[in-house]
Amino acid sequence: MPISNEPDFEPGWPEAIATVLECRYDMRAGRVLAFGVPSNKHFRIRYNYFANGDHHEGQFFSATAIPQNTLFPVHYNPDLPHEHSHDNQIVNTPPNARRATLAVGIAGSVVLSLVWFAVLRGCH
Repeated sequence: MPISNEPDFEPGWPEAIATVLECRYDMRAGRVLAFGVPSNKHFRIRYNYFANGDHHEGQFFSATAIPQNTLFPVHYNPDLPHEHSHDNQIVNTPPNARRATLAVGIAGSVVLSLVWFAVLRGCH
């Protein structure tokens, strides 16, 4: 079962085995209302892995549920083991479509505010 599209990582990064700690359904309704772009990735997957003598954690969103204790590979930076191949999958990195929608929403708010201001000034 594929976990997600594996993001790019530096060649030569060692591999570690990650364990799914938690899989939660995340409706993300607030994101739909704020950005107007729904996501098809509704499961927040939290996992950990052991690298360079320490435990590290990460998370990403998946379109499918992944059972707790499922094992999957991650590649990590040997110099900074908290940097790993799933870093680009972690939440709060909005795609360009969301940024564009946000920009259009802000521009629309400014235009509506100016129109409202003009209407109020015309009443006096």
